[in-house]
Amino acid sequence: MQFFHFGKEVGKHIDKFDSNFVMSRIVQTEKPAHIGCMYLEEGGIIGYHQAVVPQLLLIVSGNGFVRGESGEFIPIKAGEAVFWTMDEFHETRTDSGLTAIVIESEELNPSSFMQEKKR
Repeated sequence: MQFFHFGKEVGKHIDKFDSNFVMSRIVQTEKPAHIGCMYLEEGGIIGYHQAVVPQLLLIVSGNGFVRGESGEFIPIKAGEAVFWTMDEFHETRTDSGLTAIVIESEELNPSSFMQEKKR
């Protein structure tokens, strides 16, 4: 299990074409990718399961806890992401609710774009 930042503070200011915004790059894949949005209400849970393919979970609002095979629950909040490799067991839960984007693909390497966050 690896943790990453994708918040505004690690992004790059873009001003081409008279633009004015910050872009935080996340991932690029050559193989097909499934991208979804998950909404967990208060007390929501994505149960303990094994990743069929590598998975990147990006918390866009709210906060919660994730755990990997060690069993330890680690807090996670908006602007942070967690990456699980194929076959890695994991779980996500929240007391107050959270919204997350999940990217699943045979070929994910978030460390090529995102800044790793040490825990």
